[in-house]
Amino acid sequence: MSAERLDTLPKRLQAMARKYGHSRIALREKEYGIWQQYTWQDYLDRVRDFCLGLVSLGFQRGEKVAIVGDNRPEWVIAELAAQSAGGQSVGIYQDSLAKEMAYVIDHADATFLVVEDQEQVDKILEVRDQIPKVRRLIYYDPKGLRTYTDPWLLYFPDVLEMGREYGRKHPGLFEEMVAAGSGEDTAILCYTSGTTGHPKGAMLSHRNLLAMGDTIQTVDPLTPDDDFLSFLPLAWIGEQMTALAMHLSIGFTVNFPEEPDTVQENLREIGPHVMFSPPRIWEDMVTRVQVKIQDAGWLKRKLWEFFQPVGLRVADLRFARKPVPLKDRLLYALGEFLMFSAIKDHLGLSRLRRAYTGGAALGPDVFRFYHALGVNLKQIYGQTEIVGIAVLHRDDAIRFHTVGTPLPGGEMAISPEGEILLRSPAVFQGYYKMPEESARALAGGWLHTGDAGYIEEESGQLVVIDRLKDVMRLSSGEIFSPNFIENKLKFSPYIKEAVTVGDGRSYVVAMINIDLQSVGHWAESRAIPYTTYQDLSQKGPVLDLIAGEIARVNADLPEAARIRSFVILHKELDADDEELTRTRKLRRAFVYAKYDPVIQGLYSRAKEIPVQSKVRYRDGREAVIETVLQVREILPVPEESGQRAAGGGGAV
Repeated sequence: MSAERLDTLPKRLQAMARKYGHSRIALREKEYGIWQQYTWQDYLDRVRDFCLGLVSLGFQRGEKVAIVGDNRPEWVIAELAAQSAGGQSVGIYQDSLAKEMAYVIDHADATFLVVEDQEQVDKILEVRDQIPKVRRLIYYDPKGLRTYTDPWLLYFPDVLEMGREYGRKHPGLFEEMVAAGSGEDTAILCYTSGTTGHPKGAMLSHRNLLAMGDTIQTVDPLTPDDDFLSFLPLAWIGEQMTALAMHLSIGFTVNFPEEPDTVQENLREIGPHVMFSPPRIWEDMVTRVQVKIQDAGWLKRKLWEFFQPVGLRVADLRFARKPVPLKDRLLYALGEFLMFSAIKDHLGLSRLRRAYTGGAALGPDVFRFYHALGVNLKQIYGQTEIVGIAVLHRDDAIRFHTVGTPLPGGEMAISPEGEILLRSPAVFQGYYKMPEESARALAGGWLHTGDAGYIEEESGQLVVIDRLKDVMRLSSGEIFSPNFIENKLKFSPYIKEAVTVGDGRSYVVAMINIDLQSVGHWAESRAIPYTTYQDLSQKGPVLDLIAGEIARVNADLPEAARIRSFVILHKELDADDEELTRTRKLRRAFVYAKYDPVIQGLYSRAKEIPVQSKVRYRDGREAVIETVLQVREILPVPEESGQRAAGGGGAV
């Protein structure tokens, strides 16, 4: 394909339909237990009909269609339909609260909404007065909506039929609109995760998206025969990158799970060849394997205890580019036959050729775990503003502490302040309606990432330290990365989230979220009774368990960065409580301010910290939790010199 002529996503779709027609599957969705298939021609036909349906309703070039829902063919059909008419798509996370959705919809100036089901329709109706620019709301799952008679609502198949009728009256219009599109046109407004405030709408052009999709193929080739399972939110740049940009560059099949709850089953059934997920997905899989091993019979546990060290040893030799002794090669082959292949099959990773993680740092222990199994997991570095991937590990140069080297055509540099700077054809056009923010982000012809890092002299690979604003300094002057420590803690199957504190203090403390499933199982196997997460989190044996996990991490940390004391929080950090973003990134400043009384209690060396906090439920109700957190000291605590912890002092 000529990237020069086929410079937009809809043009790529047309080219794929011309090339493959009904002979190859583009999309596949599991419905009622049966995989429903869409050929490339089916895909194009539905995009054309929905595009013309929107045009018949008054959609004009330059307008936006906001889309909310689980991963379904209708999601990508609506997106490409808007782009075919010269418009843009705006993805919104399906678990967003109504007020969060209203902010993005109104800020983006969306004129049409496409949503999945009754839940999303109800959320939109709740904030209808806050989104006055929206002309029509289109839904594609009619369950529960039979009695909704508001003419503002339209059913997705009805819009398809309107498009077919409009196409009969205006032959060739769709093709003319697609041909009028340019690679420099904005294709999507992709809203950032909002770790420091309201999310920003990154304007990404067709050229940006296709530059990344085409370039990664030169490093890690895939084929049209490959499969991908799209199960992470399509509002996330990582899913846009894979399910749209790479898909339309390469032509592999995109599969959609039956329901969010069936993802693991569908993953195992499909056995995808490529997978790109944030660290939490890879970490969750590790936890699941660790729990299963604990549950396994005597023989399986012994096999794991024997073969995992072999796998780790072989992985370490390969990382170091050293030859693997014959004995280890033979033992590894036996381990693959007896255990590793079964674990990969259970996780749905048996056919995986391209495995990526990005969005946040992944701990070295997790990397070693997957490479011991034979999964070629690689770290990428990028962000929404550069279409997800800018820097990537090559197969023969994976180093735990680095993220690799730039994709072909890309450049990286480090500013005098230590900030990572990037340049490539995938760098975005700017933030929507935020000229000052855009100018700062693109100053000097470089993308200013806001991340601190350095380029390793020996390998030329990029090392990411942390967000520039999150790198912390103890009162003694030592610098540490809270994110690095938190990732090491989260390798434990018993720790789901961790927040470390220490900026301006003489030592580091931590607030922990336990993993309810694995810790609950651990407690049950030891006949430790509990009722709720809150009850379980403050049990003495559970505190002992977490203390042991923290001590293990401390052993690998510099003396100054070791955690001296901790509490287990009474509730899980939650996006609905604004403590995490929708991609489960920590909103550090907000959490520090909200939990300031807990932080002060840790530094005052209290044995117990009383807390009272509000919890917001999905339906908008709020409840007050009152409890007492137990403080555990792990290492001797030096005297504090009076500084306050970072954060604002708000009530928990």
